Amino acid sequence: MADTVSKLVLSDLPNRKPTRFTFEPSAAVLAGLKAEFDLLDLTKLRLSGEIAPAGSTDWRLMAQLGATVTQTCVVTLDPVRTRLEEQVERFYTNNTPDLDISDEIEMPDDDTIESVPAVLDLAALATEALALALPQYPRAADAALDETNFTEPGKQAMRDEDTRPFAGLAGLRDQLQDKNPSDET
Repeated sequence: MADTVSKLVLSDLPNRKPTRFTFEPSAAVLAGLKAEFDLLDLTKLRLSGEIAPAGSTDWRLMAQLGATVTQTCVVTLDPVRTRLEEQVERFYTNNTPDLDISDEIEMPDDDTIESVPAVLDLAALATEALALALPQYPRAADAALDETNFTEPGKQAMRDEDTRPFAGLAGLRDQLQDKNPSDET
């Protein structure tokens, strides 16, 4: 197994075979990520995989990000623990177009393509992958939103059920049944 590293100098890597790597951040880095992403807890963060030459100047990275995060439930504010397992793929190439920031461009479908860096920062790559993998709205398994209705006195409140696409049809059906009760015998 490869030693834990945080940076890879691509010019120092073998250009004929893959290089395996493992990045596991220190407790201080974990504490910083925990604060940066407003997490209750962050443990077992690990990025491991390999980077291999792809042609004479390009590189392909295939890795697995694993982490256990604890976030606040958006409904109940209870802690929600989630195990993240994400594939991380990058294709580093020297054939990316030089863009002027004033240029208007269309975003490519493949978001794994990047320019070849002189030094690949695995800590930055792990941080980016973690940010993309975190649940945006973590919910506890038993979390449910209560229905609250507000209206003027003397009027019937609109319910969540009334906003559904066929709610109006149900009301029309009920009106028709009230007008013709003899048709149902």
